[in-house]
Amino acid sequence: MKKCWFVLLVPLCVQAQVASMHSVTPPSPLRLPLTTVFQGESKFHAIVKQAESENWRARPIGLRTSLVARALLGTKYVNYTLEVDDKIENPVVNLNAMDCWTFYENALGISRMLTYKPGPYKPADLIHMVEIERYRNGQCNGSYLSRMHHLEEVFHDNQRRGFAENISSRLPGAERMQRQIQEMTVQWKSYRYLKNNPSLLTPMAEIEKKVSSLPVYHVPKAKVPYAERYLADGDVCAITTTSSHQYTSHVGLIMRHQGRAYFVHATSRHDKGRCTVFDKPISDYLSELKAHAGIVVCRPKDLPPSALWQKK
Repeated sequence: MKKCWFVLLVPLCVQAQVASMHSVTPPSPLRLPLTTVFQGESKFHAIVKQAESENWRARPIGLRTSLVARALLGTKYVNYTLEVDDKIENPVVNLNAMDCWTFYENALGISRMLTYKPGPYKPADLIHMVEIERYRNGQCNGSYLSRMHHLEEVFHDNQRRGFAENISSRLPGAERMQRQIQEMTVQWKSYRYLKNNPSLLTPMAEIEKKVSSLPVYHVPKAKVPYAERYLADGDVCAITTTSSHQYTSHVGLIMRHQGRAYFVHATSRHDKGRCTVFDKPISDYLSELKAHAGIVVCRPKDLPPSALWQKK
């Protein structure tokens, strides 16, 4: 009977992925107070309530992530929400204010949480999902360096663990990129942890050297109109830049609408409300700025479901 209950609750697409995935690392202990690392608990419970009442769990991960992202639209844009301490690193969730990266992480994290384990859900469950996505090998060890600070490494690490697939190289018009990444080491004074602990700069430079050597492919913006039809709900879409010291400058999610792939993201632009927005089709969005070079697209997967499903 338990086996049938498990099959009914967990989508078939999730079950098919389990064999090829790494196991999910357990959550790390909180190293900072919950009130410091989690903001927006009332919004969290409101989204979970809606997800349960509308049975979002039954939807494929891409559509499910899009539904969560829609529930987060209008959230104000604030940068550096992860910089909450001078020395101690802990996964952080802020549903009241977010930047482009944390917007996609929060939407994906809630989406995955719904099929990873049964409710009732608590803030620590979402913190765990964010830890799996953002931290190297899915584990925060208390060090700032255990957090991945470059999308290229996040995509690479999650694909290696079987939790995502970077589809960029298979899209029409894809080209290999090459950059000497120096974003964190050049702008280190902008980051609270680096500013308060300059000894991290040398190992950070080594990390950026490794990121520079990753096989990064993008679709140049002139060719994105031809690739747009292959993009799906919930795809993580990073915007590549013409800058020589970084691969990407922005990130959001794809939502299909009226046959087009729209870009949904948290924007700092005042003319767009400085919040999370449902913007233009991705091809049109890229044409807004000369610095936009193209796109990198990573397609997340659900996590292997927790054994807690069998105990419910």
